[in-house]
Amino acid sequence: MNIDSIIAPYGRTVVRLLKGPVEHTDKSAWEDILNYQSEMQKYLSQIGIELIVKRDEGFAYIKQIEDDEGKTIGLIPRQQLGFEVSVILIILRQMLEEFDNNMDELYATERFVSADELKDRIELFLPERFNRVKLLNEIDSYINRIVGLGYLKVVKRDNVNLYQIHRIIKEKVTLDKLQDFKNKLQEYVESV
Repeated sequence: MNIDSIIAPYGRTVVRLLKGPVEHTDKSAWEDILNYQSEMQKYLSQIGIELIVKRDEGFAYIKQIEDDEGKTIGLIPRQQLGFEVSVILIILRQMLEEFDNNMDELYATERFVSADELKDRIELFLPERFNRVKLLNEIDSYINRIVGLGYLKVVKRDNVNLYQIHRIIKEKVTLDKLQDFKNKLQEYVESV
């Protein structure tokens, strides 16, 4: 028996979405999403998941449906990120926002960042008494975690790793969350 004869025509794409975001560059999966969006949404909603398609941004992802109290059925585990990873995500989100609002970059669509550029930005965010040396020594492990979470994509240029900031970060770290985090960070700095 051929497996394709028993699964839905969009079955493989649903599996891909369960593993992470699907980008427009994945032509086959992207076409399935565009062609079967309503069928996929109906199927996924039966297990408490919502399909989000960002055509203008060129990607799609899934998220758990939450009730009024923020509860889900628990299919996708929530991950604690830790302070350092959270700071880096906020910095990446802010960098993408600045990039999108920069008129000089009007025709560019992707924002790339180096590990050194991230280190420079991170130092600006940290309170004076924070263990900077430890953070900067472990920055590569934090970056690798963020790559694993799908917010950064490694791109080799001239034998140097650059990181493309994935636009899904705008969905996960909203402007409200960005401002809330900045306020909490400011409170923390003032209390130290």
